[in-house]
Amino acid sequence: MKKPKVAFICVHNSCRSQIAEALGKHLSSNVFESYSAGTETKPQINQDAVRLMKKMYQIDMEQTQYSKLLSEIPQVDIVITMGCNVNCPNIPCSYREDWGLADPSGKNDIVFEKTIHAIYKKIMALTERITSNKM
Repeated sequence: MKKPKVAFICVHNSCRSQIAEALGKHLSSNVFESYSAGTETKPQINQDAVRLMKKMYQIDMEQTQYSKLLSEIPQVDIVITMGCNVNCPNIPCSYREDWGLADPSGKNDIVFEKTIHAIYKKIMALTERITSNKM
């Protein structure tokens, strides 16, 4: 069976969507392909996210990822929006959901770690739904 392509989408593609892409690749690459993108880009991934992902999961997002526009990723099957406070970007897909996560940018490490943990749990739940065909 072909692995579905999952896009994690936010406006700037610099924090939550990057964390989700990294955790998707780390935890579930045997189940789905992970991508992230936005309608705008930032010059670099959020440095607090980079630092805490290294600390918590030994993942160096700057080695494998960069801020990307929607036009830079392949056509996807599943779109996960992170919880945009503005209009979330819309791209074609067969399934879509919003995770409703507040942007931790500019907040302390505790807030960041809670966000990363929430994304971890949502990645695991998504993986379970895909493997049991409950999408």
